[in-house]
Amino acid sequence: MGRRDTAALLALLDQDPVANIFTRSQLALHRSAVPDGFAHLLGINGEDGLESACWVGANIAPTAMSNEQARAYAQYALDTRQRFASVFGPAQTVLAMREVLATGPQDFFDVRENQPMMSIRRRSEAVAIRSLRVATLQDFDLVLPASAAMFEEELGYSPLENGGGYYRSRVRQLIREGHTLIDTDEYGEIIFKADLGTVTTAAVQIQGVWISPRYRGQGMSAGYMAATVAYALRFAPTVSLYVNDFNQPAIRSYERVGFEQVGTFATILF
Repeated sequence: MGRRDTAALLALLDQDPVANIFTRSQLALHRSAVPDGFAHLLGINGEDGLESACWVGANIAPTAMSNEQARAYAQYALDTRQRFASVFGPAQTVLAMREVLATGPQDFFDVRENQPMMSIRRRSEAVAIRSLRVATLQDFDLVLPASAAMFEEELGYSPLENGGGYYRSRVRQLIREGHTLIDTDEYGEIIFKADLGTVTTAAVQIQGVWISPRYRGQGMSAGYMAATVAYALRFAPTVSLYVNDFNQPAIRSYERVGFEQVGTFATILF
């Protein structure tokens, strides 16, 4: 896609600001359908203009495409000979891409086929835990191990292996932007952490939710998530997240807060 496609891409993405939040945030960052660096955006035009789009960079993020188009985009991605960390987006599309990507040189590390995508548009009726606060750069040495623990529980390996320079930079960036929330106990250890991982003017996506193992099972997560939602609503009118279907305790907690399922994502990890 070229710079002349920016307005059409924006209109396409804004048809579903929750599902398309990643690519929408990239469009806001680069202010164009031509990103900086090696990533690029692909599109397919129909009779009425831009019909679907796909972000292809370190990750693949599809937007509004048929299964046939999904397979075509996946083949293009293979033809670039790039290596990818993940593919994520609407489940039907991602799973259609899987058929083609499975023929490529990279093995799948995992495929998460059913990830409920949930959203909320109001303050929660659950009682928010008011001690949740915005982390500062002085909290970096507390936040980093909590973030890494969440990542390792999710994916089975530490993001700090081999130094973890990119991961450290990402944690620091979220703190600097005021997008990391924490609460600590009387010993200064983190009880709960959450990130506003992606933020646009239309929606916020909560990521990196983690509660210390010593505080789990005490019914605290709903209160912390209610406070996180209240903070996130300062940035956009819709707050969203997606969660693995096997994480039933988290799903129940989000439902208590007032999140409702609005779609289903899938993720391929390489």
